[in-house]
Amino acid sequence: MLIHAVLGFSVLETLVLAALLLAWADRVAGARLLATFLTGISLWMVGNELPNWIGPEAEPVAMRLLATAPFTSALFFHFCTVFCRVDLGRWGVAAAYALGGGATVVSIILVPGHLIHHRDIGWLAVADPVGMVASMAWVILGIGGVWVLLHALLRARRLGDGQKLRQIAAVTASCLWGLLCLAGYGIAVLDLPIYPFPLLGLPFYSLILVYGILRYGVFVANAWARRALVWALLLALGLVVVALTPLLPLESRWLGGLAVAASVLALNGPVRRVAERLVYPGADVSAADLAAWRRTLGSAETPQSLAEHAAALLSARIGTQVEVHIGEAPAAASSTPQLVCGRAGEGWAVSLQGWDAAPPGPRHVAELFGTVVAEAAERVEQAQQFAARERERQLQARLAELGALAATVAHDIRNPLNIISMAVAAAPGDTRREVAEQVARIAHLTHDLLDFAKPWKLAPSTIDLAAQVRNAAMRLPDVSFGPGLEQPLWLQADPRRVDQALTNLFENARMATAPGSDANASAAAHTHSHVHIDAETTGTTVLLHVCDAGPGVPAEIRDRLFEPFASRSPGGTGLGLAIVARTMAAHGGTVALTERAPWSTCFTLSFPRSPAP
Repeated sequence: MLIHAVLGFSVLETLVLAALLLAWADRVAGARLLATFLTGISLWMVGNELPNWIGPEAEPVAMRLLATAPFTSALFFHFCTVFCRVDLGRWGVAAAYALGGGATVVSIILVPGHLIHHRDIGWLAVADPVGMVASMAWVILGIGGVWVLLHALLRARRLGDGQKLRQIAAVTASCLWGLLCLAGYGIAVLDLPIYPFPLLGLPFYSLILVYGILRYGVFVANAWARRALVWALLLALGLVVVALTPLLPLESRWLGGLAVAASVLALNGPVRRVAERLVYPGADVSAADLAAWRRTLGSAETPQSLAEHAAALLSARIGTQVEVHIGEAPAAASSTPQLVCGRAGEGWAVSLQGWDAAPPGPRHVAELFGTVVAEAAERVEQAQQFAARERERQLQARLAELGALAATVAHDIRNPLNIISMAVAAAPGDTRREVAEQVARIAHLTHDLLDFAKPWKLAPSTIDLAAQVRNAAMRLPDVSFGPGLEQPLWLQADPRRVDQALTNLFENARMATAPGSDANASAAAHTHSHVHIDAETTGTTVLLHVCDAGPGVPAEIRDRLFEPFASRSPGGTGLGLAIVARTMAAHGGTVALTERAPWSTCFTLSFPRSPAP
């Protein structure tokens, strides 16, 4: 009777765990496959127990339920490949399902075995030759799944992925435990003179499998595990006290019950602390721990790297995946516990989100860890501010040197240019035009150099970027506008500097697509326009895309495209894009070379968005 009660409980438990996995399917790779596999395990256990629940007349139904074992093994194999991220291709998984499904169909049609009566288990299914062949199929698939797990286990260990290593180890351990439990059926089938006690551990198979995966991904699973462990330990202690009550000097049920209740109440606190230490190891924080955390987080140079280091440290410490956000709150709510470190007045403060299910120990660890993260965030902020000030100081020093040089060059070059222009006054027309063109080019370079080098002072106002783009693009001979420019795009910006940046970009695009340049004919033919301008908005940003169908940006200047004197146009000064970059930086924005098919070249300006006036 004990074995039947245990197996009945296992069926119910496995179905509940399958439903739990479906509820958290977005947290575990292959969770739906695993839930389906657990449902198949439940059907297999029902097939074993149905004759004992109803009687031997249930044999046809029971045998057909047992015949589904090969297909259930194919589900297990597929889950292992998805969970371990092992790509066998479509044909590898299809072959597994073909083997499992084919063996299942044959077993259902031909019936895989018959019933015998065992002294300890009652009615027991024994395989016929058809069942033996079907068993070979699910054994092969089971071995294949374990091989995938072991391969992924070694890979995770080699890569140092601690969380994945522990998850895969838990799945592998559950498989070994399941094989140990099935040995109970082997004892019964071989009619060995011992009780098939391994079957009593079958409820722990699905529990180890599911909890081993969820432990590192779903915080509340640990809270449930802690409560279950507390009740199990208290129940065990209560049974021990009951067993010891005959030693009391007085025989009384009331005194025995009172002794059990008093013992359980007295041991409740220590038992909870033991359970917490088992489920959440490392809840005590020492001075050495704090020093190690400060040392590890001290290597972070950016908020992003600090968040990554902190998440890895805290997740490893409390045994549950934790998200860490530095500088701003997460965009959306998450079921994963989060540690959010943000600016609070003159310093940094930490808040815990999604920690409602956490016991005091791990929460205390997170709070102490948060103080170290706040210290590191302030250090990173100060380091970044110092680096920015140093970059600005160096930039201003270079600009001052460049400005002095530019002023000298401009002064010394104007007189020779005037003399050259007057000297060719009597020359042929072609010569005069060529000289005038080169003189204008030198004058343009001198003007850009002086403008780039002198100090800037913005005069921001509310402008409509869409209208300003259309006005500036009127000088382009062949241009098209995207739908993003059909509505106003409001910004707080210096209209003169924005117009200068747009003019430089448009001139760049015009020169790249001018007749005689190595234009991308296929792109131009596809778009019917050499230059295309479009815009899009996000919550806090306005993006302006200026694209052309020219020859593209040479690979050798891509890395220094926005530095002075880097130009993709033979006749360019090399300062146009540098002025654009400086303009965007002055407005708190950026400029970047981006990819937008079918255009060969696209520049994207990113402006901070302003509310409509």
